[in-house]
Amino acid sequence: MRLPSDIAALLPLIIATFAVAALLSLALTPLVRRFAIRLDNIDQPDHRRVNVSPTPRGGGMAVAISFLVVAIALGVLNATHEGGLVTVTRQISQGEMFALLVGGAAATILGVLDDTLQLRARWQLLGQLALAVGAVVAGISVGFLNNPFGPGIILLTAPFGALFTVLWIVGMINSINFIDGLDGLSTGISLIAAVTLGLISIAATIAQPFVGLLCFALAGSLLGFLRWNFHPASIFIGTSGVMFVGYTLALLAILGSAKVAVALLVLGVPIIDTFWIIVRRLVTGRSPFTPDRGHIHHRLLDLGLSHGQTVLVIYAICLVLAVLSFLLSGTGQVYAFLGLAVAFGLGLFLITRFETADALEPEAYEGGPGDDGVGGESSSDSGAAWERPDG
Repeated sequence: MRLPSDIAALLPLIIATFAVAALLSLALTPLVRRFAIRLDNIDQPDHRRVNVSPTPRGGGMAVAISFLVVAIALGVLNATHEGGLVTVTRQISQGEMFALLVGGAAATILGVLDDTLQLRARWQLLGQLALAVGAVVAGISVGFLNNPFGPGIILLTAPFGALFTVLWIVGMINSINFIDGLDGLSTGISLIAAVTLGLISIAATIAQPFVGLLCFALAGSLLGFLRWNFHPASIFIGTSGVMFVGYTLALLAILGSAKVAVALLVLGVPIIDTFWIIVRRLVTGRSPFTPDRGHIHHRLLDLGLSHGQTVLVIYAICLVLAVLSFLLSGTGQVYAFLGLAVAFGLGLFLITRFETADALEPEAYEGGPGDDGVGGESSSDSGAAWERPDG
């Protein structure tokens, strides 16, 4: 992968975008925390949660506001600056920017409603479908996929492209949700993904530097929030953050040069974890949204890793996948993702063989000795109505 000749000229703008978003998020998070406390958006420790002390949720509002402010400023500057801030290979349409910004704001609002009212899973799903359909109507669509069986691409006609886009957006939101079980876990994974998507959008043969800047705006917003969200967290990202980050990452992957194959690989841990969790629950005759301790981070905790060690191990895996996304071609990225899925499933199976069967029962999902007494993001935090019994 080559770097564009004007990368040196673009670097100050990348750094400024990242820094402004990070500082804004860093400053906003304590304000959002006080607001969440006033709304009583608090995760109280109980048998369903792993946090051992009351912790405010809804920190995703700080991430969303920071990104939206910086993204709007970039859009205005790029439109009014003579010749534009950056040279674009393909201009993002007004409809696509509308879907990214207004859709992201709507996703955050829907998440805040869940953080406050604890919506049932069915209403969250309907809201996510509405967001995805709205994005498609505004012009967001996947037009092709890398062919995993050989060279070239698979073209998606309008109906199939629209359907895949809806599934991609909804799936991305819930992959971020399912992995959000420890302090800073989903935030850090999303940060790694945003930086990777940004670098690839800037450095690709067909570069999309403006999309790259948007990715770094998201990355900066996540980094500023991570200061407050890393273990021991003083605030959880909440459904507002899961909805916003999942939706925004999904759209940036479509708009940029990275496309779906890179996002699949970089976000392989949450995506594959979600896949195997759903498969296992269905095989055992349970609802795919019933909570348990079968996630990869729970498995690592059960192996004896500490809270911080578990998060850092998963960060390291994501960083390796990010490097692979640069080294491999589109087809190679798909093969790597499929290989990871098989290895992931095999690893979970082997770990399960050494655990007692009752470790997967819902009633085992309690704070205390079974969790090593580790506090952190609760499974019913961060969009967790997906994993709350719908009743």
